[in-house]
Amino acid sequence: MKTALFLSAGILSSALAFSQQKDYAIQSVPFTQVKLTDNFWLPRIETNRTVTIPASFERCESTGRIKNFIMAAKKSGKFATRYPFDDTDIYKTIEGASFSLAVHPDAKLDAYLDTLISIIGNAQEPDGYLYTSRTINPAEAHPWAGKERWEKERELSHELYNAGHLYEAAAAHYLATKKTTLLNIALKNADLVCSVFGPDKKHVAPGHEIIEMGLVKLYRIAGKKEYLATAKYFVEERGHFTGYDTKSKDQWKNGVYWQDDIPVTQQQEAEGHAVRAGYLYSAVADIAALTGDDSLRTSIDRIWTNMVEKKMYVQGGVGAVGSGESYGKNYELPNATAYNETCAAVANVYWNYRMFLLHGESKYMDVLEKTLYNGLISGIGLDGKSFFYTNAMQVKGNFAHVDMENTRSGWFECSCCPTNLARLIPSIPGYMYAQKDDNLYINLFINGSVNLKMKNTALEIIQQNGYPWNGNLSFTINPANTTAFNLKLRVPGWAQNKAMPSTLYSFALASPNLINIKVNGKLVEYNIENGYAVIARTWKKNDIVEMELPMDVKRVVANENIADDKGKVALQRGPIMYCAEWVDNNGKTSNIIVPENAQFTTEFKQDLLNGIMVLKAQVPTVVVTGTDNISTIKQTLTAIPYYSWANRGKGEMMMWFPSQVKDVDLLTK
Repeated sequence: MKTALFLSAGILSSALAFSQQKDYAIQSVPFTQVKLTDNFWLPRIETNRTVTIPASFERCESTGRIKNFIMAAKKSGKFATRYPFDDTDIYKTIEGASFSLAVHPDAKLDAYLDTLISIIGNAQEPDGYLYTSRTINPAEAHPWAGKERWEKERELSHELYNAGHLYEAAAAHYLATKKTTLLNIALKNADLVCSVFGPDKKHVAPGHEIIEMGLVKLYRIAGKKEYLATAKYFVEERGHFTGYDTKSKDQWKNGVYWQDDIPVTQQQEAEGHAVRAGYLYSAVADIAALTGDDSLRTSIDRIWTNMVEKKMYVQGGVGAVGSGESYGKNYELPNATAYNETCAAVANVYWNYRMFLLHGESKYMDVLEKTLYNGLISGIGLDGKSFFYTNAMQVKGNFAHVDMENTRSGWFECSCCPTNLARLIPSIPGYMYAQKDDNLYINLFINGSVNLKMKNTALEIIQQNGYPWNGNLSFTINPANTTAFNLKLRVPGWAQNKAMPSTLYSFALASPNLINIKVNGKLVEYNIENGYAVIARTWKKNDIVEMELPMDVKRVVANENIADDKGKVALQRGPIMYCAEWVDNNGKTSNIIVPENAQFTTEFKQDLLNGIMVLKAQVPTVVVTGTDNISTIKQTLTAIPYYSWANRGKGEMMMWFPSQVKDVDLLTK
């Protein structure tokens, strides 16, 4: 207890005195300053609070994850779960619960977190080490862990990965509650890590990144330079291990799996395990901003360009290859075997937001929005407690042949994805607004209000819209006093005939892209800078800005280098990607053709899948009659948002549709 009190005092004093010399030029407006009234995101955030987080804690209890900490405190028993990183499911859920507490006080939840934090603290060893699978019984540590601390960190021990999620949870809990209980635990562990690893100490590149991001968060709170220095060291240590077989094509043997084959500043592509990669790239952006290291900035720009030009699915998913849960080769984006781990989508959101903060360009928010509305929330069922680990691009034939990872589950033996969603969803309002000097960025269109300051003047912005179903956006500007600043409204790439900020995907037909913007009912001229409509004026209370985005149905075509998508189209309306599901299409979707002349109608159905916009068109479908007669007949195609599939049972799903019949895929039962 004396140690905890001492650390608390140290934290508070250093935080008050701490002044960062460098940082992102653009600063996010915290989600705690945003109050949502939205019909799309607010119910999801509320479901996360009332269903997902409680279910996650319950499953951490029932599966033995919490028991592991209790046994570690007693230093007796047998590790109760399968993976040494199972500790992180508790940390991630605490992080999500803390975000929830920050905007929705809950005494019962607050007390429960206090209990969990006490259990975690009791499991921590005197020098700060915290890793239950070793502490329970060091003589019989987890096989992935090795006989000594950190012995297999470069491989699969996940000791530093566990620490990273602890730091992320501690930062969230401290910022939400101002309590230092979990923060003290994290700082004690971070001090140990900094004492063990460094240029003149133990050399290792963490096997599963995230400690780098976590150390940055502790640095921001406590101001201890060693935390930032160690985070930078972990990034720079990559690519220097001499024990890999550099001639091998096996990603585990050559270091690619861990992004450890060559130094980060020399890496040309997004590579290896997609979740690890996304966390690494997020940290590189953080460290580049905080240190001014241009070589890191240049490398992360280059890697991002490769990802968005050659390694991303049309619905924002990344990590195409199941082997190693990894980015594949350039243009290796198969539909039938698409992996698209939900955690990789979470990491992609983190990474792209940091890229926006670095550069102030809307293309990063375009990718973030595509991932958020499609490839990320597809990972959680509408009930808030069933999940996808992987996110399929198509399901054909007898559903029984599909890997079980493509069916929703309440939990997984490796349950990183459910708990990752639990921590990200409450923070979504934090991606809406950002500031730089006299520039205010509006990045996401979500109903609600935000309170902030521009040039020391209190300012309220109220958003009113029906997004993502309706493109009529309204923003009420309420400064406390008349004040001048630049309002920067993101004009989405999809509203400017850009399906992706690259040539990876494009719209089959260009449509007029004049976006009308009005101020107080009058059309205004504006310049577009880096994808933002800039409206520079002196603002007064109740000024109203309106922007109208086109919501026509667009056909998306893929780069010809993507083999699986040749001759096919995908459907997009606004930011939403669509798919066809068996239940709406006579029990089958793999027989649907979408020709160039197909005309779509739209209809909002409030009573379907929690309220969705449905697309319909008369299209030909391939049918087999008798034993040897194949023909096409007209049928109504009904398409639903991709994120909403697999909430009504098991069956076929298609996202890419052939535009004409070239061959017939014969399936046997």
